[in-house]
Amino acid sequence: MGIARTIGQRIPVSLGERSYDIVVEPGVSVSIGESLRNLRLTGKIGIVTDRHVARHYLKRTADSLKQAGLEPVPIVLPPGERSKTLATIARILDVLARHKFERRSMLLALGGGVVGDLAGFAAAIYQRGIPFVQVPTTLVAQVDSSVGGKTGVDHVLGKNLIGAFHQPRAVFIDPDTLRTLPRREWVAGLAEVIKYGIIADESFFSFLEESMPGLLKLEESAVRQAIVRSCEIKAQVVAEDERESDRRRILNYGHTIGHALESLGGYRGLIHGEAVGIGLVQEADLAVHLGVCERDVVTRIRRLVQAAGLPDRMPTTSFSALWQAMQHDKKVVGGKVVGVWPVRIGEVVIRSLEQQACADWHRTLQTNGPNRSSKRVRRIRGGGRRHK
Repeated sequence: MGIARTIGQRIPVSLGERSYDIVVEPGVSVSIGESLRNLRLTGKIGIVTDRHVARHYLKRTADSLKQAGLEPVPIVLPPGERSKTLATIARILDVLARHKFERRSMLLALGGGVVGDLAGFAAAIYQRGIPFVQVPTTLVAQVDSSVGGKTGVDHVLGKNLIGAFHQPRAVFIDPDTLRTLPRREWVAGLAEVIKYGIIADESFFSFLEESMPGLLKLEESAVRQAIVRSCEIKAQVVAEDERESDRRRILNYGHTIGHALESLGGYRGLIHGEAVGIGLVQEADLAVHLGVCERDVVTRIRRLVQAAGLPDRMPTTSFSALWQAMQHDKKVVGGKVVGVWPVRIGEVVIRSLEQQACADWHRTLQTNGPNRSSKRVRRIRGGGRRHK
């Protein structure tokens, strides 16, 4: 069902009866109750959020829902990737059952990617599926994880190994919420934005090269353009391949190595966008080794990643540990790691990665001094938060 109001920029995600809109509008989170009433969603609504986001946005969200005749039930979780577990899902389900949520009740994901994945997965399995909406408050969530219906939790052996496809009824993006993000989280989100230019739109990549100083200063027009174009690309890819059987895999560029590094760090060191930033550069470097692209592609990607303030160097790790972590990724098919490799800026190919080829590439890192940086590794070991 479409959204009745026309204020703000709407981006359709065309999936037949599961279609919905992404609304990008400053201040939309303040009037979320009205937006949900226009979607004809009524009754109990569980607000899934974390402690950091709750301090800024929980009260005003709950007040807006009450004014629209809805019954908000706050579900406040510990922040961070380490909350993405089945135990947290059980905690959410306990609240829903205790408050007698029905199939016409719904969930609202108010927060970053972790909150969205948890709320979406809980909505997918409670009473075999109830509606949910996304109100993402981090850049990573706004341009990537809130769109497309991927939900789930991590396993000790890999990221996002347990989950379901469950499309939201709508995604409401308020760029103003980005102003409460710690700078580290804002910068980390730029990795996903850069990814879209690499996989699908060279002109967008050029825009990012020109506009990175403005983006880092949170200039409104640059931020809005980056969010809208990223969502347009994500929506188009998801519409073409909802269940990631083919084309949607291109969205995983940078994530094969990125997810492995997150897993190896026990989800304590690198935050997601930082790991993806490394993956964007290192998977391009691996693509050169595989003969897929030229060195100038890596150079251009590295410069933009560095300009964004993201880490681009591989931390010290053994090949066996790296390969084992990559093997536990959900993108493994028939025991083979399926990677996404840039041919040029704006075009990628999907190919499996042989262990020996990856080992040969990893060996080159041992003798390639510029691909290592103790400064970057120290940064990787730091912690992070979702909102100030």
